[in-house]
Amino acid sequence: MAEADKTKASDLFVQCLEAEGVEYVFGVPGEENLDFLDSLSRSSKIKLILTRHEQGAGFMAATYGRHTGKAGVCLSTLGPGATNLVTAAAYATLGGMPMMMITGQKPIKKSKQGRFQILDVVAMMHPITKYAHQMASSDNIPSRLREAFRIAEEEKPGATHIELPEDIADEYTESRPVPRSIVRRPTADVKSIVQACEALEKARRPVLVIGAGANRKMTGKMLNEFVEKTGIPFLTTQLGKGVIDERHPKFLGCAALSAGDFVHRAIEASDCIVNIGHDVIEKPPFFMHNEANQHERTVVHISTKTAEVDPVYFPQIEVIGDIANAMWQIKEAITPSPKWDFDGMLEYRKAEVAHTAKLAADERFPIFPPHLVQQVRDALPDDAIICLDNGIYKIWFARGYVACKPNTVLLDNALATMGAGLPSAMASAMVYPDRKIFAICGDGGFMMNSQELETAVRLGLNLTVLVLNDNAYGMIRWKQSNMGFEDFGLDYGNPDFVQYAQSYGANGHRVESAKHLRELLAHCRDTPGVHLIDCPVDYSENDRILNTEIKDLSRAL
Repeated sequence: MAEADKTKASDLFVQCLEAEGVEYVFGVPGEENLDFLDSLSRSSKIKLILTRHEQGAGFMAATYGRHTGKAGVCLSTLGPGATNLVTAAAYATLGGMPMMMITGQKPIKKSKQGRFQILDVVAMMHPITKYAHQMASSDNIPSRLREAFRIAEEEKPGATHIELPEDIADEYTESRPVPRSIVRRPTADVKSIVQACEALEKARRPVLVIGAGANRKMTGKMLNEFVEKTGIPFLTTQLGKGVIDERHPKFLGCAALSAGDFVHRAIEASDCIVNIGHDVIEKPPFFMHNEANQHERTVVHISTKTAEVDPVYFPQIEVIGDIANAMWQIKEAITPSPKWDFDGMLEYRKAEVAHTAKLAADERFPIFPPHLVQQVRDALPDDAIICLDNGIYKIWFARGYVACKPNTVLLDNALATMGAGLPSAMASAMVYPDRKIFAICGDGGFMMNSQELETAVRLGLNLTVLVLNDNAYGMIRWKQSNMGFEDFGLDYGNPDFVQYAQSYGANGHRVESAKHLRELLAHCRDTPGVHLIDCPVDYSENDRILNTEIKDLSRAL
């Protein structure tokens, strides 16, 4: 082939991204990415989303993957740019979000800069990704990129990484993009379906526990049909919220706390637990014990992969394959039993709803977290998306916010990192520009990536950032108090958030009362642009309610 008929490697790289259906590349380029950047500018409809920090780019790419099932793509240079992607890589891998990272590197065949800025980025990425590879030949770009996307998107989804050195990006090659294949997930074995049905039909009080792996559109549809046919009640983990509409009369709650909540009492009353899409990266919604009297309770594990056994989880029956298909098979095969009795479980849910309603009616100022949760829920339509950063408010929202649709409550109960709330909301606003998007952030987590407000304004996004202001790392303060330690080392000062938002061109608001909160939520919901609401919060009763009152009330029932 003549030189003129060959393709520049960076152009081929972009063509391969286009063949994968990539819409955006989120990131901060460096000089080692300039060939790639030039190819992106000359020959592609893919949009570069320039962020203010690589971590924000990674969180946005991961959230894009979470919503679409297609790997989001993020970009950084070598060295410090690549190290800034590490937290986002772990966030995507633990949280099951498909993402592909591209990092630059100095020339690998001849370099005049010694070891300047050079780290073994591929080795660094190996423990926190599903696949990491350095491009050492332009001829291999199509196959390696296809592999990176395949691995990122297959169950369990996660992060992959490609390093593109400068000299490889500048090569010319005869290679062409590799087409995507059509893949069907394996279906569960019929005998395992029969075993699961028998266990359910023999039980008196079966229950469904919906976890992270079940948060897929088709799985939600099949689960809803299963519950409608059988009437078996269900609960969720934090990452399973919204898979079935939580206004359903058979909903038992979210296992947001580790133990002792109303929902845990319902689980304890069950003699057959069907654990759907369970992933050990989440805090366990229940604990198994390897004792003789515990074997009276059967646990059925339904997932794409076999159970990762640990001291508190060793299911007796496993149904392995596509989860949606498995639930369809079980739904078709099962005969609802007249012996089933769910009244006791549903009483726990009634008690929790009554208890939460009493707390949510408290209109004190600064704002009481249960009241805040209810006001946000009341202000937003069913398909609105809230994106939570990490803090004590995450527990309040997981327990009290009623999720009506899948992937409308985006929280991180896997890596549980701070700093992801705002970038996650930004990606959500890009994927769903017609839906209402709210980021719910603690003041500490918000400040970790607050510079992305400029990115949101520059992109013309419509979203609201609700900053819960207590001038401290509130989650750790709660744990510190709960463990009997003195209050120490967790206070800080904040900027004037209203002026801070305005300095970026966003709209700043400050809550002055519970009534004012309702007004601001409605105003920001209905007004285009980027809004920030500075909301003072009162966390003083976290320990009394979450650790004492709830556990005492649930135990009394």
